Amino acid sequence: MDLDISFLLQGQYGTLLLNGLRTTILLFALAWACGMAVALAIVLLRAVPFKPLDAVMSLFVEYHRNVPTVVQIMVWYFGMPEVLPAGLKAYVNSGNTEILFAVVALSLNVSAYMSEDLRSGLKAIPAAQVEAGRAIGLGFLQAMRYVILPQALRIAVPPLVNRSLILFKDTSLAMVIGVTELTYEAKNIDNLTFRTFDVFAVATLIYLSCSLVIMFAGSRIERAFPSAYKG
Repeated sequence: MDLDISFLLQGQYGTLLLNGLRTTILLFALAWACGMAVALAIVLLRAVPFKPLDAVMSLFVEYHRNVPTVVQIMVWYFGMPEVLPAGLKAYVNSGNTEILFAVVALSLNVSAYMSEDLRSGLKAIPAAQVEAGRAIGLGFLQAMRYVILPQALRIAVPPLVNRSLILFKDTSLAMVIGVTELTYEAKNIDNLTFRTFDVFAVATLIYLSCSLVIMFAGSRIERAFPSAYKG
């Protein structure tokens, strides 16, 4: 079967695909940034020597790692509005909140995995580093910020890059709640043109290209900030 994508240059099809790609990139960027922020907070909270807090954070991580991502997205979109106050519920049900709930669900999901990657990096830091930070007068948060976390981040770069790739692909799951990302628009074009092979071949190439860009960026970061400890 020959690939023919000339129809994408006609009418609105090319525009639909580009709009879908823009939404996918926006969804990925917001979810990654929010997810990393939440992951750092989880790591800091779990480092506090208070077992009940660690138990709560562990429960959060286990939930998001063991429940399918698509289910988490639907829980946020279909379930959370039911527990909101009447005013907020009416706003949510009025529409145009799909991407917001998708970002929240994907952010929390990826934060659970990122936090474990960062914790693995923390465990690779010798205890002497912590003691050295405290010896020069740094408090707990200061030692984490200036001494421990920067090193842990460097060690965690490879698994974080892998997790970023998975997050980018998981953005396609947002189509189940009507987010007009790349897969949604590809399906939309397929319904209009019945050119299934051509449309999804192009979508596949776009996903592959974006994934390669993420991998390239990750390799450059890893080279620029090599880990001080290799295990």
